[in-house]
Amino acid sequence: MAPAFTPPPATVSEALSLLPGDALHPLMRLLPIDRPLPTRKADMVAAIERHLSDNSLRELWNRLDETQQLAVSEALSTPHSIFHPHAFKAKYGKLPFGFDPDASRTKAPVLRLFLYASHRYETPTIIPPDLAQRLRAFVPPPPETELAADDDLPDTVQQPRFRYLHRGQKQEFDPVALTRRDMERAAHHDLFAVLRLIDGGRVAVSAKTRRPSAAASRSIAAVLEGGDFLEPAAGETPEREQEIGPIRAFAWPCLMQAARLAELRGSRLALTKSGRAALAAPAAETLRRLWKRWLGTTLLDEFSRVEAIKGQSRGRGRRSLTAASGRRPVVADALAECPVGRWVRFDDFSEFMQAASFRFDVTRDPWHLYLSEPEYGSLGYNGSHDWHILQGRYLLCLLLEYAATLGLIDVAYTDPADARPDFTHMWGADDLAYLSRYDGLQYFRLNPLGAYCLGLAEVYEPSVPPARAALTVYPGLWLQAAAALSPDERLMLETYADEAEDGVWRLDGDKALSAIENGHDPEAFRQFLAARDDQPLPETVDGFLRDAERGARALRMQGTALLVECADAKIAARLATDARTSRLCQRAGERQLVVRTASEKAFRKAARALGYGMPPG
Repeated sequence: MAPAFTPPPATVSEALSLLPGDALHPLMRLLPIDRPLPTRKADMVAAIERHLSDNSLRELWNRLDETQQLAVSEALSTPHSIFHPHAFKAKYGKLPFGFDPDASRTKAPVLRLFLYASHRYETPTIIPPDLAQRLRAFVPPPPETELAADDDLPDTVQQPRFRYLHRGQKQEFDPVALTRRDMERAAHHDLFAVLRLIDGGRVAVSAKTRRPSAAASRSIAAVLEGGDFLEPAAGETPEREQEIGPIRAFAWPCLMQAARLAELRGSRLALTKSGRAALAAPAAETLRRLWKRWLGTTLLDEFSRVEAIKGQSRGRGRRSLTAASGRRPVVADALAECPVGRWVRFDDFSEFMQAASFRFDVTRDPWHLYLSEPEYGSLGYNGSHDWHILQGRYLLCLLLEYAATLGLIDVAYTDPADARPDFTHMWGADDLAYLSRYDGLQYFRLNPLGAYCLGLAEVYEPSVPPARAALTVYPGLWLQAAAALSPDERLMLETYADEAEDGVWRLDGDKALSAIENGHDPEAFRQFLAARDDQPLPETVDGFLRDAERGARALRMQGTALLVECADAKIAARLATDARTSRLCQRAGERQLVVRTASEKAFRKAARALGYGMPPG
């Protein structure tokens, strides 16, 4: 039988009564109580309470140092006047003096007259309602929580050289280059590429888990713009005890199923009616739908992708996990606080979430999760279930594998190995180069597509890279840069043109067709060129873009079909003209018929009525 719930103290008197006598003595010494001091507990409580209810309360407030005053102010700003130490440390980088729950009872800080335990033997974290009411009369509100952001990325980040330090040894750091991926335009391309791949029957998933097979992930990675995030370079096969595996290539089939753009038919995904409609719909609208559907899906818990943490798939460990559909909206709300177009360090974002009360839990009982071995490796031990271990890894996965894949954020990352050694103190971590494949995410940037998907913008307006280098646009479809291009500018040019030599580009018809076909807006490219060349766009270049736009939209995919070969021309002619089958097929040669995939079942039935069968394959 569960123990009865005991409400927290409603008054200072109740809160003081929870303390043992030896904890009340040092509190009395902080106050101008007449000597000799009371010895009976009831008298001690009454004496302390008296000094917290008269004019001496403001004097006590003035005796607090700045950090302690901020602690009281932060607690008063919450609905139930609760002090959250993790949030406070995330916001201010330190805890108030004397807040250590193991601090000596004989030297109580003045802060202990403001913060009390909600139950006996617990850490003092609440201000009783009667005291909170008196304090709100003069205590100022805390400063707003701010999220640091930068216009530019650093070239490198500092990575610790040593996982473990000997006594007296100082940590050293090595610069590690960042890999930057701008995902807004990439997501437009990837969306249509994956839809077509599914339509071609090339994406197999597990009937039980709905996760893509290894072969399907490889097929998807091959059509993604720039490949997957952490694919090894050509000819490079790094030796790893931990296999990183697919990230974007894993996410796309899951996202498609969650949004009901694709469904399992046999062992492979096939497009639904909505998925087929998405082939002709604006990419931004479909990407927004994918994100919104993902927020509430039960198809997959992103935390299960942190495979080094065991115990998630069965028993108490599985039952103790919170619903992912309750975590994602919290992260989405926090993302909406990020400035559009500015780079945010992941660690700053994680601390901002704690400080600004964007909190969620991954598990209700970390004792059932573990590294390597359930007993010694349990995450229930102190320091093994902190925010950066559980919530932090969940955030890394959701941002890199799903938000970035859908193009909401641009990202900058390193290899995950040794990128976040904050778990190396845990039992069972010796053989792990990283806790999650997402550990290398260092920075991200909310872009206009992300603002649209998060509801910050009513209309999607594609981003145009800020002009850094002037361009000369020639009538012969040549472009010449006057200075080095920024990564954004280079990516935009690579979408429509080939680089003939350093700083010289030529517009390419195939690239332009492919770009527009995959959802890129040619008007954004026109604006890009116009912002970098003082002269009007040459008519030949404008005509090139108009022709490319017209050509890219000249054909529209209405569905897939089967090519049926008949045994002879006589059978083909009969099937193409008989009233029962003619409406279901079209002649495509002497012995060939074309049958829409959606009409296959009806065609088979009608053909059987005429005495013809069609074996599978």
